[in-house]
Amino acid sequence: MSSKNPTLLGGAMIIAGTVVGAGMFANPTATSGIWFTGSLLVLLYTWFSMLSSGLMLLEVNTHYPHGASFDTMVKDLLGQGWNVVNGVAVAFVLYLLTYAYIFVGGDLTAQGLGKLAGSEIGLPVGQLVFFAVLALCVWASTWLVDRLTTLLIGGMVIAFFWATGGLIGSVQLPVLFDTQAPAGTQYGIYLAAALPVCLASFGFHGNVSSLLKYFHGDAKKVARSLWFGTLIALVIYVLWQLAIQGNLPRNEFAPVIEAGGQVSVLIQTLSQFVPTGNMEWILSFFAYLAIATSFLGVTLGLFDYLADLFKWDDSAAGRTKTATLTFLPPLVCCLLFPTGFVTVIGYVGLAATVWTALIPAMLLYKSRRKFPQNQSYRVYAGMGLIVWVFAFGVINIAAQVLSQLEIVPVFKG
Repeated sequence: MSSKNPTLLGGAMIIAGTVVGAGMFANPTATSGIWFTGSLLVLLYTWFSMLSSGLMLLEVNTHYPHGASFDTMVKDLLGQGWNVVNGVAVAFVLYLLTYAYIFVGGDLTAQGLGKLAGSEIGLPVGQLVFFAVLALCVWASTWLVDRLTTLLIGGMVIAFFWATGGLIGSVQLPVLFDTQAPAGTQYGIYLAAALPVCLASFGFHGNVSSLLKYFHGDAKKVARSLWFGTLIALVIYVLWQLAIQGNLPRNEFAPVIEAGGQVSVLIQTLSQFVPTGNMEWILSFFAYLAIATSFLGVTLGLFDYLADLFKWDDSAAGRTKTATLTFLPPLVCCLLFPTGFVTVIGYVGLAATVWTALIPAMLLYKSRRKFPQNQSYRVYAGMGLIVWVFAFGVINIAAQVLSQLEIVPVFKG
């Protein structure tokens, strides 16, 4: 169970791998209303706010024993009521994402195994293979997650630039900045639809306590991992926006929006304006690696949260109990109800906002009053940053609610 030799690169890869998941494919569609310039501003705003809230959690976490997660911190600083609210939000998001990743990753695994075997492989078999290999890594150690995630991220980077290299080189500035749009075209009115999706694209907060434990309490090393990991994700997102929105005109996005950002439809529509070659299968490979790394990161965060909640130790027996509670419920649900997550996945962003923005701001506010002399790690800025992150959470909740109730305009292409 040893963490062996933790490296800054490994920590950054765990964060980048958790962040860059299948949600990346939703970004160009969600931001099509505000288009490229607007999407850059929203991505930068979201990146800074989510990084700041993660660093807030890190500062708070330094006041507690290694391995302490949300349950310990929220109960101590905010009380049992907030701890229940936060616990439900954390469990809802992390269990649902685990469930979704087993379904999607299992489907892609079944397809891949079927091609290798020359015969059809059932979805349950693919799900079990995908699940067994990756869950074993999380059970074994964070070090193994570190090494496997680094390898997978390397493959993702190669696949990403292989798929998008030609698109980035063929970007047309009039398309990118929508200069041919009719006079009076509006962009800002579609902001509410973009914010919650971008927030969900920068979720890593369940891994903060895991990394602090992994780096033996070296908070500065954890902070650098958060910076580097989220910056890698930000660069990938911006280049992806550039590749898509620089080639596919804004007024041609209707089929992609109607299909919910489905990769095959996106590429089919894009191919009408620029050669896409083997882009579909390369992006499918990229998506598979992204799902695998996100599964590792999400379940690592859930694993350590549950270990803290039930106070199970890091022995083989303790980790086995934690792994059982981490992996068995989403696996059983996925096998019995393979598409049930579709009905509730839209609420992930809403629940995630609670423990990635509101709770971190509240924890830091309380923590600095309870531990005024601590100097082992202190996040930049003061009360202004706490207000910024809390307001960021409130704005995202309002945007999510208004969008789902269709009170704000929704871009249709």
